[in-house]
Amino acid sequence: MILKAEREYLSQAAVLADELFPGHAPGELLAEWAALPPGELAVFLALEDGAPAGFAQCQLRRDYVEGTQTSPVGYLEGIYVREQYRGRGLARALLRACEDWAAERGCAEFASDCQLENTDSIAFHLGAGFAEANRIVCFVKPL
Repeated sequence: MILKAEREYLSQAAVLADELFPGHAPGELLAEWAALPPGELAVFLALEDGAPAGFAQCQLRRDYVEGTQTSPVGYLEGIYVREQYRGRGLARALLRACEDWAAERGCAEFASDCQLENTDSIAFHLGAGFAEANRIVCFVKPL
């Protein structure tokens, strides 16, 4: 079952998000989500037999999004399914929920990103109908 994570389900999604984004405490992610303007973010939770199995976070991006021509763009910020629940179509169902949410808000495009070395994520995105827009290497130096 896929549901929009609100209230009690939002904290369960934050625990899953912490598994995807190590180093963030669930409370920290909840605060980040709460700080976004209303209607700009959606978090979906996949439940299997009542247990949290996966989550997806999407939001509207109004700044430039690589490879897109419109604004706002629906953006997949994170998607994760616990290993024991993989191979059941949950990630695709979570993605569809995000895409539907973005389309309901007038988005004509939906985008995402992942690290260059994350071959599993690249395969998921390509298999789900995404087309690669660009590859970049980011740089930083102290001043």
